[in-house]
Amino acid sequence: MLQTIRKILPFYFSSSDLPHLPSKMSEIKIVRKPRYDGRVKKRQWEERRSDKGAGLDATKSKLVKKEETEITGEILEKIKRRKFALLLGYSGTNYYGMQRNPNTPTIEEEFFQSLYQNKYISEENFSQVQTMQFQRAARTDKGVSAARQVVSLKLPENIDIAKLNEKLPEVIRVFGIKRVTKGFNSKVQCDSRSYTYLLPTVSFIPKDQMMVQKGFRLQEDILNKINAILQKFVGTKNFHNFTSKKQASDPSAKRFMKSLVCDTPFVKDDVEFTLIKIRGQSFMMHQIRKMVGLVLAIVKGYTSEETLDVAFNMEKVNIPKAPGLGLVLDYVHYERYNNRYGDDGVHEKMTWDEAEDEVNAFREKYIFPTIISTEIEEESLVNWIVRRLSGHKYDDLEADDDKSDSEQKAEENR
Repeated sequence: MLQTIRKILPFYFSSSDLPHLPSKMSEIKIVRKPRYDGRVKKRQWEERRSDKGAGLDATKSKLVKKEETEITGEILEKIKRRKFALLLGYSGTNYYGMQRNPNTPTIEEEFFQSLYQNKYISEENFSQVQTMQFQRAARTDKGVSAARQVVSLKLPENIDIAKLNEKLPEVIRVFGIKRVTKGFNSKVQCDSRSYTYLLPTVSFIPKDQMMVQKGFRLQEDILNKINAILQKFVGTKNFHNFTSKKQASDPSAKRFMKSLVCDTPFVKDDVEFTLIKIRGQSFMMHQIRKMVGLVLAIVKGYTSEETLDVAFNMEKVNIPKAPGLGLVLDYVHYERYNNRYGDDGVHEKMTWDEAEDEVNAFREKYIFPTIISTEIEEESLVNWIVRRLSGHKYDDLEADDDKSDSEQKAEENR
């Protein structure tokens, strides 16, 4: 290699300007690029700033760039914005889902209103959220709640969570905020999502028995049967029958479920409830509600486990969809992001341990009590079983109970 270099160099340098070359390859020193350290990069970046990093301290005055417009001469303030992730919780009972929808009450509409009223976003940001790179980790449906929802967007550096919560209804809270990488996307970077479905255990009794909520207690053998059926969902399956307008040949219909379990029941006001916990890589619209609906149908004896086996194949099956009331987005996981950026000295891990007590208190005050009281007073799930599940036809492909929901839109990942 050295001989080749010596032959080429005379074409570019005069004899007096030829650079010195070592006589042997072993004399060449290989300089390796130092390993990336976010803390060093942060210090260098702060030193280059005119204020030596003072503007990064939320307790100090905010750096503002003022510009005069050519047309009106008005002084406009351009505030430096950075990418943040916010942890939200909400009871979705009186809302038409998470995603903003014109002329309907949604969680995002309330959230954007709070940001705008606190002057954290501009009028343009408020009307066109893509200008602040807004993204949600999961799009919950009508009536569905969330204990830990994560959104990402560009905001000023002096966000005050208390001020945000002052402008929000008490059933919607912001629990925390973290600085994230500029390319962070709360949906794309999410590894998996955990949901729970809260329901009265009387829903599982055989179809020929009367469903009386108060005083009923689930037998252990029925609980074991429920968990055995839930295990059939674990792994990569074709869930084309568990959403709407999805072909079996569509690759996006294949989803990976990590774990499913039905928890030990608990009693509230003499009515026994249980939690079905589901963790999956991603979910399609109505997927979990249809999964719960089919499990109920099998356990009660309205259909056999063969229906579940057929549903995972190419054949089309009409799967019943359970009500959205008991469904809660429980946790959003960012394991890959945490492993890559969580210890770089600049960014924090997306675990939200510091907000755990506040999240649990909110869930116990606003989410679970609403679901439980509604089930006890209105018997929502029991009525759905009597009126819909008992007469459901699995081969009736023309019937589509999704059409009655206002959130019926073009299918997208949640």
